[in-house]
Amino acid sequence: MRTSRRTFIIHSVGTAALAMTGSSIWAAPLQLQESDPAAQSLGYKANAGQVDRTKYPHYSNNQHCANCVYYHGKPSDANALCSLFGAKQVSGAGWCNAYQARA
Repeated sequence: MRTSRRTFIIHSVGTAALAMTGSSIWAAPLQLQESDPAAQSLGYKANAGQVDRTKYPHYSNNQHCANCVYYHGKPSDANALCSLFGAKQVSGAGWCNAYQARA
């Protein structure tokens, strides 16, 4: 079977687009930074021990991302995705103002 140059180019472009899409799907999620606007709006701290208790008086020592309902990892995971921050990972030892204890 003989392939034309046009068919070859169309297949090459399609394959390249599929390869680029596939690589972005499997890319590792980014770690949420405290300087991120979304993180700042919720008072996110990567280390819950650094929470400003004058600003967030309802914070308690046993509240951290790893035992929050929005955390998509096991409580023993160091980092995992959070429903509130899209495709970014949060620290399991972190905390934000939207904290809700797992049931």
